[in-house]
Formats: sequence, C-alpha cells, structure tokens
Amino acid sequence: MKLAVIEGDGIGREVIPAAVKVLDAFGLELEKVPLELGYTRWEKTGTAMSSDDLETIKGCDAVLFGAVTTVPDPSYKSILLTIRKELDLYANIRPIKPLPGITGVTGRSDFDFIIVRENAEGLYSGIEEIGPEFSWTKRIITRKGSERIAEYACKLAKGRKKRLIIVHKSNVLKSDKLFLDICRQTAAARGVEYEDMLIDSMAYSLMMHPERYDIVVTTNLFGDILSDMCAALVGSLGLVPSANIGDKYAFFEPVHGSAPDIAGKGIANPLAAILCVKMLLEWMGEARFQIIDEAIAHVLQQKIITPDLGGTASTMEVGNAVAEYVRKNL
Repeated sequence: MKLAVIEGDGIGREVIPAAVKVLDAFGLELEKVPLELGYTRWEKTGTAMSSDDLETIKGCDAVLFGAVTTVPDPSYKSILLTIRKELDLYANIRPIKPLPGITGVTGRSDFDFIIVRENAEGLYSGIEEIGPEFSWTKRIITRKGSERIAEYACKLAKGRKKRLIIVHKSNVLKSDKLFLDICRQTAAARGVEYEDMLIDSMAYSLMMHPERYDIVVTTNLFGDILSDMCAALVGSLGLVPSANIGDKYAFFEPVHGSAPDIAGKGIANPLAAILCVKMLLEWMGEARFQIIDEAIAHVLQQKIITPDLGGTASTMEVGNAVAEYVRKNL
C-alpha cells in the first residue's frame, strides 16, 4: 500500500511527523510518499499544487494530510476541494467522541456519534459567479450523491446502534426534499431506524442532548458547520480527526487548521492527527487500530499533554509517548 504524506503548512509540519511516529510503531509494510503542498510551496514556486502532484496522489491508495493555509490569491483553487473532487471522496466522516478526562463546553462525556457529510456537491459545487452587484453559488443535490452518502451512513449505522438521523432544511430549501426522500428510502430498505430534523433544531439538540445520537447524515455545508460546532463538545478542534472516503481512495486530516500563531513552537496538539492514523488503520483493515485509543488514554492519564490541555509536553513528546505505548503493547 502507498500512502501520500502531506504535512502542508503551519502546525501540519509538526503534528504529521508525530502521527507518523505512531503509524511506524505498527511495523506495517507501507510505502510513504512525501509531498510538499500548500502556501509554503506557493511562496517558493508560485504553485500550491501542480498537476504532477495530483497524479502522484492518484498513484497512492490514501493520503495523510496536515493542514493548509489559504493562498492570498483570487485565482487560487483550494487544494482540499480539488483533491476531494479528483479522487471522488464523497463521504466526510467525523467521529465526535470525548477523550478520557477531557470535557468540552457542556462538561459531558456520555456521547459517541459520527457525522456523515456528503462531500462532493451541495453548496460546495464550485459552480458560482462573483460580481460587484450580485454573486451566486449553485447548490447541487443529485440522486447519485444522495444515494451513496445514505448507503455509507446506513453501513455505519448497521455496525453500531442501527439509528440514523437525517439533517436537512427541506421546508425552505426545496432541493433538500430529494436528499431527505432518498435517505429515508435507503434507511428503510437497509433496516435502519431513522428520523429527520431541520438543521437549526439539530444544532441546538446536539449541544443540549448529544447522547441521543449515533449516526448523523447531512448535506455538505450543514455537515461542515455541525462537525466544527461539535468539536466544542469534546474540548477543541485540535482533538477531532476526519476522513474523506471514496470508492477507491481515502484522505485523512485533523480538523484543525494550520494555526500560524503557534506554528514552529513545538506546542501543537498532535492527538487529532494521531486519531487520523487510527482511522487510516481501520480503513486499511488493520485489526489492531483500537490500541491507539488505549495509548492516548495512557498519555492523558500520565499527563503527557501539550499546553492547550494544561501540560508542558511538546508535540513530538506526545507523539513519541503514544508510539512507545503502541510498540510495547501490540
């Protein structure tokens, strides 16, 4: 298997090496292909990602990605959106699960759910026009896109509590009626219990009653907003991993950004990137992936934590501690 390793910008250059330490602890036969993409690359060459880079990525099976800083150029085309489109990564998966001893804004730890976001269309269609008097973006909802994200959500639900909630705004956005109908039909056909909720009500309910939910499926923009919002439940964007999944490829990245204000200081929290490695291993079919949860629980208990969690450890010290636990306990 070939894995493209893209550190990107800012703290991506710190958290990804720490996460790779953990990946290496498994001793797998894995060819890592390093690539430099992003703002730093753009500053040096005028190109954030070339067509050759994209072909190299397509020659790999999966991508482990750090973070990227937006290029200050009106003609800049998003690296992330380009990769998602070119690799047809239609499902964005964000697990929302507290880490031991860490609580977010609600102080709760009785929840464990996954947000399944349609990742290829919706308001991120890329079909838009920008002008001085008016601007517009076309929102695309297709049968194919809705069916495959509904199927993916149902597959996850059947492996868990067989409960699905469909999030939409079909009372105002009539295009959501197609998404809602297809999700309902798919869930019924797959034997998955389902209900639906309007996006605004769901945002409130997730903050007030996160323990009620298991698999949440929704459209692109709604999923983007909900998943970042729910990071507050676990304590930080720096603790949440994500996966972008397609039929052939997969792309794993921590939810946090490049955080230029702390980049280069060695204090960035690598746990989200390490949890991305866990998701990568699960996708690969590596049966021992759950030992990463044990390792993270161990380092948290030992207070080997970065300053954002009240500790004094560096990014790499946390990565090394998790990797050492994995090596000793596999």
